[in-house]
Amino acid sequence: MSQSFKDAPQNAITGSRIARVIPCKQLSLSDPIAWLKLGFQDAMRAPILTLVFGVFFAAIPWFITYLVELTGWHLVIMPAIVCFMLIGPFLAAGLYDISWELEKGHKPSLWHSIKAVKRNAVNEWGLGILLMVLMIFWLRIASLIHALYPPYLDENYANLLPFLALGGVIGAGFTLLVFFLSAFTQPILMERKVDLATAVLSSMNTVWSNKIPMLFWASIIFMAVLIGFATQFFGFIILMPIIGYATWHGYIDSIEVKRKRLYA
Repeated sequence: MSQSFKDAPQNAITGSRIARVIPCKQLSLSDPIAWLKLGFQDAMRAPILTLVFGVFFAAIPWFITYLVELTGWHLVIMPAIVCFMLIGPFLAAGLYDISWELEKGHKPSLWHSIKAVKRNAVNEWGLGILLMVLMIFWLRIASLIHALYPPYLDENYANLLPFLALGGVIGAGFTLLVFFLSAFTQPILMERKVDLATAVLSSMNTVWSNKIPMLFWASIIFMAVLIGFATQFFGFIILMPIIGYATWHGYIDSIEVKRKRLYA
């Protein structure tokens, strides 16, 4: 598991004049796997709630795809995937609450999870607005890419490939930006009464100080999203709750918390 704070390297962000930066630990490449194992354990301990949230996460991309088919705008597939990854951290608040309740030895409930967003409401909704602005900005970029597509070309794979490739590259950049800003922002806001700037800077500090392990964690999330889409969204029913639970454990393992972890 991650090293202690005494052994951790100097934080990537120090002396910020914007907000306080919560110290982070030095992670190892194997830590994300440990988070997944703990997330799977939480899923087994709360199977009904896991299923409820899993169905919810599966319904979102299904609805996005339905809109794509309804409008016939096939070039929106890539931005739709990115949009799903943008709003995921905010919607996962209920899953973080379940893991937190299990850690405290409580029995989690759906209503308690729904109320989780009210724990630090102003800043948590601020995060949601931030992600929404980024999502809208990305959709505008996607619209520009779509506008470049000549109307006289048939919509086949050969003609679509250059535009899908361009959208994929730009979308990957947006996805990495969002991951950099929000990897652990939501759990910080839930566990602490801190402002949004403190949570965002602390998340950025953790990612930047642990580039390789956090990129590995980002690749795991990306693979889970790809598997979900490849299985016509049924994979999301299981994978997304586990990723959500694992993210909470990643936060506990990566960033200094107020209370010692109760189980591992």
